Amino acid sequence: MEVEVLVVGGGHAGCEAALAAARMGCRTVLATLDFDRIGHLPCNCSIGGPAKGHLAREIDALGGEMGVNTDKTLTHIRFVGTGKGPAVQTLRAHADKDLYPRAMRTVLENTPNLLLLQAAVEDLIVDDAQGTRSVRGVRLKDGTDLAARSVVLTTGTFLNGLMHCGATQTPGGRHGEARSVGLSATLGNLGFRMGRFKTGTTPRIDLNTVDFDATVAFPSEDCPPFSFLNDRRVSARPLLPCWQTHTNLATHAVIR
Repeated sequence: MEVEVLVVGGGHAGCEAALAAARMGCRTVLATLDFDRIGHLPCNCSIGGPAKGHLAREIDALGGEMGVNTDKTLTHIRFVGTGKGPAVQTLRAHADKDLYPRAMRTVLENTPNLLLLQAAVEDLIVDDAQGTRSVRGVRLKDGTDLAARSVVLTTGTFLNGLMHCGATQTPGGRHGEARSVGLSATLGNLGFRMGRFKTGTTPRIDLNTVDFDATVAFPSEDCPPFSFLNDRRVSARPLLPCWQTHTNLATHAVIR
């Protein structure tokens, strides 16, 4: 089996890379550990906003799927940064954590030139012939070799990933999911300097334990669609508010 583009990892970056290649007419394979985790939203359900809104909107302007998929699965949307200058004002949307990955997988499965493969990539096939190093494909965990003219790695937190919960450290890419060790070793042997970026995940709380009378409600706003490619809001589902809380001295004492 030989393809033109092989994308490793089915997170947000992998979905966009695979769709872009396939839509340009390239024979493309997206290899991911778990089909049910394609386009997963593990940390939060926020799309856009001041931290990553520039990137999300640029993906959309280039014909990507994130903005379109957000409009399909929207639960909340509002303008943020409105108390500051126009350069920092942006849309922030919340997507349904179950519907977003399901809708993204449907798009991938129905895109011509694109094949989804549930497999673990353990190694890169590298050709050092004639003094020029080039990647020729990948080797899967079961020993199968896949030839590819281009390999795109979008592995996120899975390369030799380590999870921290207080003082406890557990190997893994995400909670309940194994990390990728072989591919990490391959990149290290090829001379890449390996490191980790830290990301934090907020705690999940039971809705029934929240005293909403002590919070400040922010309803969704009458905003334009998140995607430039939509002229109206796609989802007909009712939008939800967000609720703001504040810390206090007792909270600080718990943290200390």
